[in-house]
Amino acid sequence: MAFELPQLSYAYDALEPVIDAKTMEIHHTKHHQAYTDKLNDAVKSSGLETKSIEELLSNVSSYSAAVRNNGGGFYNHNLYWEIMTPGGASQPEGDLLNAINDSFESVNKFKDAFTQAALTRFGSGWAWLVKQGDSLVISSTPNQDNPLMDVADVKGTPILGIDVWEHAYYLKYQNKRPDYVEAFWKVINWDEVAKRFKG
Repeated sequence: MAFELPQLSYAYDALEPVIDAKTMEIHHTKHHQAYTDKLNDAVKSSGLETKSIEELLSNVSSYSAAVRNNGGGFYNHNLYWEIMTPGGASQPEGDLLNAINDSFESVNKFKDAFTQAALTRFGSGWAWLVKQGDSLVISSTPNQDNPLMDVADVKGTPILGIDVWEHAYYLKYQNKRPDYVEAFWKVINWDEVAKRFKG
């Protein structure tokens, strides 16, 4: 069964001014499409067509670099689009809020730690909020790696992620990654993050 590029639940211009329509369009139709197409090629040539994306990632050290890179790119972007929304709740609530407070003492300390992970990821990669049992940790990964992978330094289920590859922000923010990361907080879909936390 071939992997398919997901349709977004909002228009390309819906996240403006945080993320501009042109960046969204290129990111989705070019970058994410390419990861999807190359993942399909990689699993077909390796006889892995019956495996889910989670199965591929959990044993990714056994597979080719093409499966690792494109499988990560496919999964990571699926999550990225879904954990953003226009006009969402500005703060986490309920069980997710309690878990953030238990793990990081406060929402502000969580935001500071997550922001630091995004800003200090050298080169291309991602910063993550990761569920480990009932607790939460923050990590970052290079390239298109993620915490589901058996090669990850910090393993668990990612429930929030920010793409810090330059293609995610360069048209609007140029080399000012801190401005992009700060703006990102305005478009987080906390309902989706909470759903992922509940599993």
